[in-house]
Amino acid sequence: MKKNIAILAGGDSSESVISLKSAEQVRSILDKEKFNLFTVYVKGSEWVLTSDEYCDMIVNKDDFSFTYQGTKIKFDFALIMIHGTPGEDGKLQSYFDILKIPYSSPNAFSSALTFNKIACKAFLKNYNVNMAESLLIRQGQSYDEKLIIEKVGIPCFVKPNAGGSSFGTSKVKRAEDLKTAIEFAFKEDNEVIIESFIDGVEVSNGVYISKNNYYRLPVTEIDTDNEFFDYDAKYSGKTREITPARLSDSLMEEIKDQTKLIYEVLNCKGIVRVDYIVQNNVPYFLEINTVPGMSSESIVPKQVRFMNLNLSDLFTELIQDEI
Repeated sequence: MKKNIAILAGGDSSESVISLKSAEQVRSILDKEKFNLFTVYVKGSEWVLTSDEYCDMIVNKDDFSFTYQGTKIKFDFALIMIHGTPGEDGKLQSYFDILKIPYSSPNAFSSALTFNKIACKAFLKNYNVNMAESLLIRQGQSYDEKLIIEKVGIPCFVKPNAGGSSFGTSKVKRAEDLKTAIEFAFKEDNEVIIESFIDGVEVSNGVYISKNNYYRLPVTEIDTDNEFFDYDAKYSGKTREITPARLSDSLMEEIKDQTKLIYEVLNCKGIVRVDYIVQNNVPYFLEINTVPGMSSESIVPKQVRFMNLNLSDLFTELIQDEI
């Protein structure tokens, strides 16, 4: 009997528009001979089905089901395509753990840890992972701009501590612009991380370790005319994604090994992507995406195609591993 797969999309962050694209792409490539596919739009406490046949039907969150023509239909698996909260920060994972429903991303603790940039960086320091100098400020907390600049320098990056797709992120090149950048980041989150600028090449590396296979995806170089790989660069065609990156083979192998280490020590599950800045042949960890974009413009699907792999097969393996 075919399993009922819920593809969760939307969410409560600025990344919801990207989530919808990811969900649409994943639904289009999944094997409909093996699975019954349902897209569930999540926004706050409203969870509704969005497919034509079941459009706007309410999901019963007591047992993650819905009723159609008098018949209760339960979901067997949650394919989380929500970037940001509540899909990437452990909230949905906790819910599914309570209901004992398998899902596609890391567990609740790992999701919460990886979503919190400053906590994740602090954890990875124990494993000698290189990263930029950084500090955290919380909304309502007083801060000294001069002391911040003394620690991280100028230029620096100011970004929400929990968030993605570069929403709320600024590159600060003048000390007088620091306060404005902090206020901008606070619009996305109540915690802001400020990092030293590392002048180098930005790269991204996807990985998936299933029960039986280890998929070492290639390293992609991010080349943009913008100040950094911001939302505009990511989704407006202002970036050249070069796969494989223009790095030595040995350095790319080092990055892949680093990605595997990060995947394992953070207890990841499913397909993830790790971003780095490479300076003087040294990769510096930027962040990990445990629910990476899966739209046609996203990096991981392009890396999968470069490897002559089938994204549908990877998701099928992921689902069947968990079920």
